[in-house]
Amino acid sequence: MDIKWVEDFLSLAAMRSFSRAAEQRNVTQPAFSRRIRALETWVGTQLVDRSTYPLTLTAAGKLFRDSAGESLRLLQDTRAMLHAQHTSASTLRLSAGHSLALNFIPDWLQQLKKSQPGISTRVVATDVHDSVLSLIEGDCDLLLCYHHPQLPINLDPDQYDYLTIGTESVLPVSLPARSGAPAFALPGSKGQALEVLSYASASFFGRVVELILAGAGRDHHFSKRFESDMAELLKRMALKGGGMAWLPRRSIAQELDEGRLVRAGDHHWSLELEIRLFRARANTRPALLAIWQALSQQAI
Repeated sequence: MDIKWVEDFLSLAAMRSFSRAAEQRNVTQPAFSRRIRALETWVGTQLVDRSTYPLTLTAAGKLFRDSAGESLRLLQDTRAMLHAQHTSASTLRLSAGHSLALNFIPDWLQQLKKSQPGISTRVVATDVHDSVLSLIEGDCDLLLCYHHPQLPINLDPDQYDYLTIGTESVLPVSLPARSGAPAFALPGSKGQALEVLSYASASFFGRVVELILAGAGRDHHFSKRFESDMAELLKRMALKGGGMAWLPRRSIAQELDEGRLVRAGDHHWSLELEIRLFRARANTRPALLAIWQALSQQAI
């Protein structure tokens, strides 16, 4: 049993709506519904009466809500106490996507430590959804993520502040042919579909690519040869000649400079993203407030 299932259920009990509770929990409604079903399977009985509107809890659901709520509060209080005991007052907990953790954070932290030499950090690399939940649930002090107006991070602006601390370009790249031209070039053709290394459609970069294709205004002909949620894995596949991939510029800067990868399309096939840093206003740790003030003076 996953503790997030309990948190989902308590949200559903309060909101009395699958769609609103899913939005509050920053998860798609189908995924949210599956998690509630999984919890009911674990408990061994139905917790939600889905035949009513607004939905209601069954008798078992009401009993579980009261018991689970108290148990969760106890766990959270204990966790907070243990975190306080084992986390230095000057250590900032930072959650970020894998690509940012690998390709942005090291240089950024080096620059940051010049103005804040006493600050130490603990970085957790995860996917966007879990990073957002980590901030909401108080498991991290800072959330580092990509942002685009059409792919927003849905955090209440009354509860969370953000700073834009950089930008990133997502580019189509390919192994070069002997001529120096891309071995796999956009847009492909009906007679020869372009071999593409793709992201899962539900992933953040998967949605970035969908946005690029929608805005390119050009026909394209693809043959998807490989799929992964990890940009670094697609990069390795591209370097082995597996096809064309859309990758963040920072992750391929050295390979582009050395000519081991080349652009596989013009600017119509690229997208600019912001790099944003979020914090919860309720978090008043002195180390966080000090770093936030310093970053505010440098933000874009």
